[in-house]
Amino acid sequence: QDSSDDIEDVSLFDADDDVSRRSKKSKIRHPVASFFHLFFRVSAIVVYLLCELLTSSFIACMVTIILLLSCDFWAVKNVTGRLMVGLRWWNQVDDDGRSHWVFEARKVSAQGGKTSSEAESRIFWLGLITCPMIWVIFAFSALFSFKVKWLAVVGMGVVLQGANLYGYIRCKVGSRRNLTSMATSYLGKQFLRQVSA
Repeated sequence: QDSSDDIEDVSLFDADDDVSRRSKKSKIRHPVASFFHLFFRVSAIVVYLLCELLTSSFIACMVTIILLLSCDFWAVKNVTGRLMVGLRWWNQVDDDGRSHWVFEARKVSAQGGKTSSEAESRIFWLGLITCPMIWVIFAFSALFSFKVKWLAVVGMGVVLQGANLYGYIRCKVGSRRNLTSMATSYLGKQFLRQVSA
């Protein structure tokens, strides 16, 4: 399957067409998924912030944070992305041993209605974008305060949450367009608006 640079429109669930006919734009339809989308992310950040106050064991803190980050990575990649916004991504190795990245988006229904609610979409993207930014701030903080032992933990936070962010951005905007060219064209349009105004 040559889908390393293609987006495939697939129906992730059989009942999506029935659900999309209902007009539930702002209601949270998957409260458990929404809860766990934020729970693991926020818990890892809270444990990182309060770890030195609660215990003196660096190993216990590190293991707890990495377990929370790993649970977050799995939950966001495999569950909440599908349920909340209808996106999913993964790596697939074909019979020749070549690796292909697959980025999928839920098919739009025949009526053209959206199958995910606006509230869930806001929760998903807010958590997906905000938390990696917080981990980057933690990385600079640990680096400049010379807390070298925390750099590995913070690095795991940046890598795991950044990987999910990158994967879902590729699903959302499409992998056909290069992200750098998209950013360049956006900045160019903003510059032209500023100059013309």
